[in-house]
Amino acid sequence: MPIRKVFPASLSKYSETPVFTQDTVPAKLTSLHDTKQGVWGKLVVLEGEIDYIVPGPPSARQRITPSNYGVIEPAVPHRVELSRPVRFKVEFYRDKAGDSSGQ
Repeated sequence: MPIRKVFPASLSKYSETPVFTQDTVPAKLTSLHDTKQGVWGKLVVLEGEIDYIVPGPPSARQRITPSNYGVIEPAVPHRVELSRPVRFKVEFYRDKAGDSSGQ
């Protein structure tokens, strides 16, 4: 599955994680997990870089830096990989109209 590059405009932010570093990132984020149906995530890097990985098939990898963000689609298994110092958070969104597709 290709990684979506554009965050749907119809979504509304409702929560976010604390800021994590390479030392404080929860193990769950570096192992395969997903969001609930209807919940979108935005992977936001404040400093450094992180790899956002969707194992697929087909597999996809996106390098996230402070100049871009990762789009986490609902119920799609994914994980992150950290190889150097980083500060990041995940913001959570849902559709204002109740449509989880984000179309």
